[in-house]
Amino acid sequence: MTSTTTVRKGVVVLTVAGLMGTAWTTAAEAAPPGGQELRKSLDSLVSQEKFPAALASVTNRGRTASLVAGSSRIDRRVPVPRDGSVRAGSNTKTFTAIVVLQLVAEGKVELDAPIEKYLPGLVRGEGIDATKITIRQLLQHTSGLPNYTEHIGVGEFERIQHRFFHPHDLLAAALAHPAKFAPGTKWEYSNTGYLLAGMVIEKVTGRPVQEQITERVIRKAGLRHTYWPQPGDQTIQGPHPHGYAIGSATSGEVIDVTELDPSWGGAAGQLISTPSDLAKFFRVLLDGALLPREQLAEMRKTVDAPLFPGTRYGLGLMSNPLSCGGVYWGHGGDIHGFETRGGTTEDGRTVGLAVTAMPGTFGDGERGSAAVMATVDTAFCK
Repeated sequence: MTSTTTVRKGVVVLTVAGLMGTAWTTAAEAAPPGGQELRKSLDSLVSQEKFPAALASVTNRGRTASLVAGSSRIDRRVPVPRDGSVRAGSNTKTFTAIVVLQLVAEGKVELDAPIEKYLPGLVRGEGIDATKITIRQLLQHTSGLPNYTEHIGVGEFERIQHRFFHPHDLLAAALAHPAKFAPGTKWEYSNTGYLLAGMVIEKVTGRPVQEQITERVIRKAGLRHTYWPQPGDQTIQGPHPHGYAIGSATSGEVIDVTELDPSWGGAAGQLISTPSDLAKFFRVLLDGALLPREQLAEMRKTVDAPLFPGTRYGLGLMSNPLSCGGVYWGHGGDIHGFETRGGTTEDGRTVGLAVTAMPGTFGDGERGSAAVMATVDTAFCK
């Protein structure tokens, strides 16, 4: 690792608050005209919610601005790179869903066909019937499959931080537990659905999922700073802030997790990107450049998703209400060290936001999460 910072959670809070009192970088340095509210919100994420750093990219009426606040490190003052690279977490799901829907458009996959058709004999477990779980349900989190991330030890992250996971290891961890509910009867977030979606992509195309996402989505969308880390690559390429997480739930110690093995994220959460690339990606998607009209319409058919008030979930795509009216379309991601939020509106406004710890690492988790979402709303509306 590039840093060995390991401190008690309570001490870190004091250290970060003291450091940010004379922050090396503030959002004011890059605030766009009329962006004072967003500047204040970013600075508040650091000073009040105790996130080490916050990065934002906003495009409105053809103008793009990148803002930052905080410090890249908690042990000393280091400028935050504008539009720096971050782990994108579950934003990866949108990329995976797009490839599946492209295969649907090509007649190689059927949305409402059972997973058994594409991965025969693979998905078995207590209350789990692969002949009744459809591709659509995998992508919409209505499959009832147990979530593998609940069963691989992420609560004691220090133990798995540098461990390589094969997709079949992750699937085995999930299938060792009973189904959560009958397919199609409820909504519950499950990374296992996207793990399997990645396997379907590989089975149908005969190629690695990372290659398919790179060629079919990243390059097609013109994303210059988004990539899938190769096996064994635990670093973040390009200028980037450090990310922090609680290493062990029992000790409460906060560690630098900038370097980690992201293989446990896989098709559900392995990508690295920047706030501006993520914002651009959702804009390109809604503009119809990545999917035919019919498949994009399927992607935007949503169900209630109790993640945030008013959130609805489509096929790897979420809509969230805005205080100024309407919704924005995006996804978001949480992975040790980083949280990302944002997306695009129908009229072309785009926002990408990242903080360098998940809510609850330094401050109150529920309040921090709400503050991040409120900052996204500010970026879109004010």
